[in-house]
Amino acid sequence: MFSAALFLLATTVTPDIEAGAGWSAEFTSLLTRGGYVMIPLLVLSVVSITLVVERMLFWVGVNGKTSLRRLAKLNHALRSGDAAMVRGLVVEDSTPYGRVAVRLVEEGANDAVALEAVEDQRSRLERYMVTMSTIITAAPLLGILGTVLGIIESFELLGGRDTLTDPTEVAGGIAAALLTTAFGLVVALITLFPYMAFRGQSSRAMGRLEALVAAGQEGDRRRDTSSPDSK
Repeated sequence: MFSAALFLLATTVTPDIEAGAGWSAEFTSLLTRGGYVMIPLLVLSVVSITLVVERMLFWVGVNGKTSLRRLAKLNHALRSGDAAMVRGLVVEDSTPYGRVAVRLVEEGANDAVALEAVEDQRSRLERYMVTMSTIITAAPLLGILGTVLGIIESFELLGGRDTLTDPTEVAGGIAAALLTTAFGLVVALITLFPYMAFRGQSSRAMGRLEALVAAGQEGDRRRDTSSPDSK
């Protein structure tokens, strides 16, 4: 991933065609020296970048300042039992907060409805988390696999000769094999930090949904005590 980013940066910033071709050749050489394991690692790096960007855009929309201001108004409206105000606030609100608030107003804020509404949104909050966790685990393992295969090839080269005329061939082969471990670790580390940040965002969002449910239930109790039938 780092090499791919470096290559894209070089080809974008440097207008010289020969320089761009040099970076392209270097990047191709890196993949060739690393062996076949570099291909799935490259695929994982692309998938990781795609998921990180998608989740960043999602969380900016869910936990951005505009969304949190609307959430505060939703909590106030639900506590007050003002269903009309809630419906007005969530007209164009596609966030999990808006979806849960609509369910609470339309179906009531009892425990069964609240639990179902929150669980329906959990999948949106935790989307791609399993995939990112798998990448964090799989990338270093693939890197180690590539290194082991490269070392095996190097020792086969060493054992297949009666005399070693050029020791740098074996050393170069081992160094090339270690590239896969480095590449796998880079992919895992670059995925790990966004993953932990997204987990934190998900936990905070779940807490806000629970507060929203509590506000809806408080609004229901106020309506029940103020209704003529309750007297």
